Amino acid sequence: MHRKAYILLLATMLFWAGNAVAGKLAVGHISPMLLSGLRWMLVIPLLAALGHRHLAADWPVLRPRLWLLMFLGFLGFTVFSVAMYGALLYTTATNVSIEQGGMPVFVFAASFVLFGTRTRPAQFVGFVLSFAGVAVTAIHGDIHRLIHLDVNFGDALMLLAVVAYGIYTAAIKARPQVHWMSLMTVLCLGASLGAVPFIAAEAAAGATILPDATGLAIIVYVVVFPSLAGQALYIRAVELIGANRAGLFINFLPLWGVVLSVLILGEAFEPYHALALLLVLAGVVLAEYSGRKAAALAT
Repeated sequence: MHRKAYILLLATMLFWAGNAVAGKLAVGHISPMLLSGLRWMLVIPLLAALGHRHLAADWPVLRPRLWLLMFLGFLGFTVFSVAMYGALLYTTATNVSIEQGGMPVFVFAASFVLFGTRTRPAQFVGFVLSFAGVAVTAIHGDIHRLIHLDVNFGDALMLLAVVAYGIYTAAIKARPQVHWMSLMTVLCLGASLGAVPFIAAEAAAGATILPDATGLAIIVYVVVFPSLAGQALYIRAVELIGANRAGLFINFLPLWGVVLSVLILGEAFEPYHALALLLVLAGVVLAEYSGRKAAALAT
């Protein structure tokens, strides 16, 4: 059972890491705002076809929180996707992958700000280490860029994406207890509606790029694998080994992302990437270990 969960989780992180590579490959083949919007708009009919019975059964529970859940879908799905796909116009998929690795610690920070989750010293140190890794990536390992606040625009956008997803993940912990397909349908509805102004703004600026054959292939990938299959596999793995243990596998996301970026895109792996990756992973592991130790002592 555990081995099956590990395989599911490794596949999930591979799909999610591939999203950054797909976003980089999309440059010139489909515009980022259109890709972000279509990603969630096309997931909805798939979820409706597969899970309409669950949605009907869960609707009385979902309805009172409909607008809140739709807003969280906008924040965690639309803002994250728009910022990430936009970032890939200006920075590398390697950088984006490493910066995503800081996500668990930003979730922890958002939980502290929103809900007053208690902070242990080791967790704080872990946050500092991971943030340092993200910062090293954002300044491309050059301290002079930090002194002069010269941060690549794409890396700055990715930091916004990670913060948005951290807030979304912390807030979604208060979700109603419904089937994951029902929840995803409502979140994707909010994401789809929230994407419309971005698509309109892109069109008004004359920046819309309609998908060609490559763009269509990328749309299929991001809809089927990161958006739908990734969620389904992750939920199943959580059922098998629990959320805490499954959450640790998010550490594989930047590792997969760097490997895919180098192998598929031919991006260079610089020394600062190695330092940043080490800092991010060390920070996440330290924060997770401290949190689990505290939870074990509390039970």
